[in-house]
Amino acid sequence: MDSLFGLIGEKLGHSFSPTIHSIIFKELNMKGHYHLFELNREDLKAAVHGLKVLGAKGVNVTIPYKVEIMKYLDSISDEAQKIDAVNTICFEDGKATGYNTDYYGFGIILDKFDIAVEDKEAVILGTGGAAKSVLQYLLDKGIKDITFASRDINKGKEKFRDCRIIAYDNIKKLGKQDIIINCTPCGMYPEIGNSPVAEEDMSSFGVAIDLVYNPMETLFLKYAKAQGLKAVNGLYMLVGQAVKAQELWNNIEIGAGVTEKIYERVLNTLIL
Repeated sequence: MDSLFGLIGEKLGHSFSPTIHSIIFKELNMKGHYHLFELNREDLKAAVHGLKVLGAKGVNVTIPYKVEIMKYLDSISDEAQKIDAVNTICFEDGKATGYNTDYYGFGIILDKFDIAVEDKEAVILGTGGAAKSVLQYLLDKGIKDITFASRDINKGKEKFRDCRIIAYDNIKKLGKQDIIINCTPCGMYPEIGNSPVAEEDMSSFGVAIDLVYNPMETLFLKYAKAQGLKAVNGLYMLVGQAVKAQELWNNIEIGAGVTEKIYERVLNTLIL
């Protein structure tokens, strides 16, 4: 019998997840079906129960339910507790356990592109859920200093009370920094003519990471390249978090070489 997997979210029409997991199934010679479950908030509890009853092995969770879903789970992993967000659920022995594979996906980006973070200084753009995962990974890997840029400083301070949060206009005043990371949807298709920062604001950095993966080269990354920065987009993180989810769901280890093959197949399949 084929295993059941899927994605829980509100609006999922443009999700790449079914394509990515289908490629993973083929690469690992696994039998599985990956479905999209568009749900209303009030149906989350019933959905978790229903997936248990159906014998699902696992699901991913996307916006806007990464925090809300936690109250309906039986246990939460350490990294998901620290981040206070779940994007992957494993079902086993009638129990639902939440994980955050965005955390691992971001780490896979850094490993893939040889980006060192220990004792470095970073600026994170945005204070949403993705920023939480990035912050926790950087802290766990010995980042020296982190500054957040937010369009709503007061709201940002509510989420990140112990962090420095500045307006976007003040990025240029920070002086020399190592890494700038876009954790906002700014520049994502179809709004490809937008960038969260101006080109001149990039000159103080050495590395730019954009978690947006559609288009492959956002205006943010074009600005970064024009200023001589190492520029990395978010597709490898998307693949990395999907691979980590499959590892958790199936209790297996997928090596870096296989992950690279999966990434190349995803890259060749998706028209970005």
